[in-house]
Amino acid sequence: MLLKFFITCNKIGAFTLGGGYAMIPSMEKEFVDNHKWMDKQEFMDIMVVAQTTPGIFAIDMASHIGYKLRGIWGGIVGAIGIALPSIIAILVIAMCFHNYKDNPWVERFFMGVRPSVVALIAAPVFKMAKTANIGWNNVWIPVLACLLISNPFSNNPAYKVSPILIIILAGVAGWLYGKWKRKNN
Repeated sequence: MLLKFFITCNKIGAFTLGGGYAMIPSMEKEFVDNHKWMDKQEFMDIMVVAQTTPGIFAIDMASHIGYKLRGIWGGIVGAIGIALPSIIAILVIAMCFHNYKDNPWVERFFMGVRPSVVALIAAPVFKMAKTANIGWNNVWIPVLACLLISNPFSNNPAYKVSPILIIILAGVAGWLYGKWKRKNN
């Protein structure tokens, strides 16, 4: 049973593009319809629990389903089974990239991709900024944090600062700013 569950999770992880929520129909088809390991209501209940659990949604789903089917070992097998194809793909890409990183065509490709990556990251950041009430009077906190993380002086070890420390300090600065603003209003 565990081997069959592992192979099923592996198949879902390998052939479902988009991850996370894109895997739900495949998981439901395999676990509810094909193998009849649970009914639709149990699957939906596990999905709700997996949504509230911190971590990668697809891995949470597979581990919760595995735990329901076979306890702790089922949960471990489900998590490994669903994640293994992605881990292998990332390792293969990393090995290939290492061999071609100095290729001028590859360098040009990544230079061309950078603006789109920035745009993909910036769009949700601006939406979150509106929700967090970031305006011109307090925008200095995230801007300063980004500058410190990018660290233009990174060649000098005396100026290296952990990004985790910067994020914590930015959070404290934002909290202090909010407290100061409430006090003065």
